[in-house]
Amino acid sequence: MSEQPAGRPTSHSRVTLSRIMNATDVNLYGTVHGGVLMKFVDDVAGAAAARHSGGTAVTAAIDEIIFVEPVRVGDLVHAYAQVNWTGSTSMEVGVKLTGERWDTAGGEPLTVATAYLVFVAVDVSGHPRAVPPVLPESPEDERRFREAIIRREHRLARRKAIQDARTTPAE
Repeated sequence: MSEQPAGRPTSHSRVTLSRIMNATDVNLYGTVHGGVLMKFVDDVAGAAAARHSGGTAVTAAIDEIIFVEPVRVGDLVHAYAQVNWTGSTSMEVGVKLTGERWDTAGGEPLTVATAYLVFVAVDVSGHPRAVPPVLPESPEDERRFREAIIRREHRLARRKAIQDARTTPAE
């Protein structure tokens, strides 16, 4: 693998996407399918990961997604993403979805979902490639960086515990 690329500030990776939810997005309850929102989350996170890494990045894990408020047809949803943390080939991307209700235009946007995803930068052959370190620019960015490390440690510990449980004979 080549040497580590120069670091990039957190702001370099920030991406915002917006879309109006329509009738094809809803479930039987009249609210937007969680899967539609999950795809939107993955799209914006993928754009942030690609921007930060300077090329293709693929989703390796969705660490957490929390749906806070329902979204309805006609609501304008904004997706905000940024790279919070980087390893040698992987990145954690934080995403926040906010919604503007179609029937209360001009009202304060509501947080409708939050998520954390892990992406791996890949080359044209699909092999992992080095990513630039993320350089937090504000106390908020530094907090997000520290929390991403905690999520990574928990993810790795959970993976190890499951592997250990699979190799340990039942009593």
